[in-house]
Amino acid sequence: MSSLTTLARPYAKAAFNLAQESSTIGLSQWQDMLTLASQLAADESMADVLENPLVSAEQTVELITGVADDRFDAAFKRYLSVLGENRRLALLPEITALFGRLKQQAERRLRVKVVAAMPLEDAQASRLSQALAKRFDCEIELDSEIDESILGGAVIYAADQVIDGSLRGRLNKLANALSR
Repeated sequence: MSSLTTLARPYAKAAFNLAQESSTIGLSQWQDMLTLASQLAADESMADVLENPLVSAEQTVELITGVADDRFDAAFKRYLSVLGENRRLALLPEITALFGRLKQQAERRLRVKVVAAMPLEDAQASRLSQALAKRFDCEIELDSEIDESILGGAVIYAADQVIDGSLRGRLNKLANALSR
């Protein structure tokens, strides 16, 4: 997975820069085009075509753009051509995810996942969002998930950080400290 991210990162940055420089469309439209291209590339039958060495780069790009019809602009089609020439069309799902993170950073938004033992009350979610907004200096989009195995507290996944405030995490730390 990390090798895919490493390969996809320069292409995601290039897409982001192209989207920012575009005078006709913006980041959201590029995100939409990337999402569509990503869905097409991830399709099982399309993935077989992308991996087939007998199919040229031009043919794979034409296939993707043909299915998308007129939903891709000229700059995006050129971008897909570069991906095709470098045999990187299969990276589109990872490129799209990285582009989304770059877009969120530019818009000063952060998607945070909170895993708790029981559902967060509205007041708790609000306080947590405010605290995280202050810590990361951006708008927070909070997604919550229930996992009873953490016993109590919560585990917060924000950007590349994990904040483990769960009872299970605290018990594991205590066990590690006692075993030394």
